[in-house]
Amino acid sequence: MEKAGTAELTGLLRQSAGGDKLANWPAGMRILVRREKPASGAKLTDFEKARGWRYQLIATNTPALALPLQQGEARHRVHARVEDFIRCGKNTGLASLPSWSLAINQAWCIAAAIGCDLLSWFRLLCCEAELAIAEPSTLRYTLLHTSARLVRGQRRRTIKIPHTWPWAHQLRRAIASVLMLPAPT
Repeated sequence: MEKAGTAELTGLLRQSAGGDKLANWPAGMRILVRREKPASGAKLTDFEKARGWRYQLIATNTPALALPLQQGEARHRVHARVEDFIRCGKNTGLASLPSWSLAINQAWCIAAAIGCDLLSWFRLLCCEAELAIAEPSTLRYTLLHTSARLVRGQRRRTIKIPHTWPWAHQLRRAIASVLMLPAPT
């Protein structure tokens, strides 16, 4: 069964029956399309639902001789991952700098980058299923901003998580995973 396919639409759009559909675009612009079977839970348009494929269009100004079709499409998919990391950084504090002072903003950027790294390692080492790939805002809502209490008694500490919290089980497993990690050397 075919999983994905790519094609270039530039010629079709430039010399279509209704005239040049890309007349207002730069002359060297190429339009690539990727067709793939959708992942479960993907948001599809009615057109995509009817055909059973997910379509992604890519506009690039890289010439065909410099970058063949499959390489251009693969380069775009890697770039899309970079955009995911940028969005994660913005959600972790890079969207708003706190001061007019360069030194304070530099410290803020370093703190936000450390936050991104900590969230990435937390997802990798301590989270399972959908939380292992969750956005920072989802992790904050489900796990990090839970109203749990640290209780001391009988010479030990216990974390009390409300039983009504929908993600109580996932939070307990994440805490257990953190406690099982070896101490840093």
